[in-house]
Amino acid sequence: MRLVTYRSEPAAAGRLGAIVNDLVVDLHDFGVVTGTPLPDNMLDFIDMGPATVTAVSRLLNEYSDDMPVGIAVPLANVKLLAPIPRPRKNIFGIGLNYVEHVAESSRTLDTSKELPKEPVIFSKPPTTVVGPGDAIEHNKNITQQMDWEVELAVIMGTRAKRVSKEDALKYVFGYSAMIDVSARDCRRAGQWIYSKGQDTYAPFGPVIITADELPDPHNINLSLTLNGVTKQSSNTRHMLFNVNHLIADISAGITLEPGDIIATGTPEGVGAGRSPQEWMWPGDVVEAYVEHIGTLRHPIVDVTPNN
Repeated sequence: MRLVTYRSEPAAAGRLGAIVNDLVVDLHDFGVVTGTPLPDNMLDFIDMGPATVTAVSRLLNEYSDDMPVGIAVPLANVKLLAPIPRPRKNIFGIGLNYVEHVAESSRTLDTSKELPKEPVIFSKPPTTVVGPGDAIEHNKNITQQMDWEVELAVIMGTRAKRVSKEDALKYVFGYSAMIDVSARDCRRAGQWIYSKGQDTYAPFGPVIITADELPDPHNINLSLTLNGVTKQSSNTRHMLFNVNHLIADISAGITLEPGDIIATGTPEGVGAGRSPQEWMWPGDVVEAYVEHIGTLRHPIVDVTPNN
């Protein structure tokens, strides 16, 4: 399934939907019609577990050519929000997870040129999340070095504690796209959370594709453009630590819970690694593409206080 959080009117609350034949099917209303109680939000749906995903996917296929009246609207007529508008916990970010990105970071940032021997983990608060098309805020009083990073995002489906690499993918609910925005000049004594954790610094979406439709997350193209110019283009097969490894490593010491998000790192081509360095500024438009999932397109806007 391709799952979204959407609203059909500007003042409406976000609701859980599934994309079927260019329609957004409201899953709560679909459940009423089919006698299958379903929630109206993504986190509660994830909590219902893998059996519900299988059952709903089967039902949607059965009704795909004859969808009941009044429970679906054209995709073109809705506003997509972040699939999980407010994560329950901080996003788990992974740094330096593509070999060439390690090299470019070592040339211009205070990171080692040696490949990490274990995943480099940081976090982004829930307030970083914005949905498709929303503005990324630029405050020139805080940063003059706003950077881009396209990433595959992993959404956990079941509680994972000390799981093996071999079993790790069984705990995944689905996958999405994320832009890990970074203020490179806001790193503090080696700590990254203020650099990467500012408001709007995690554009997320446009959909979550459930794991049953993407059984191998390790051969996915991803790319990013700034003002139409390609800056990043790679494939998840070049990850230093794959999704299995990341889940096993994090869950060894931190319990992963349903709805938790892991942003799996970015390939080479970030602004800090270029010569001369390049940054995002108000008026720019950044677009990130992840194969099978879709494109995030976001304007950079000035929010510098007038004082």
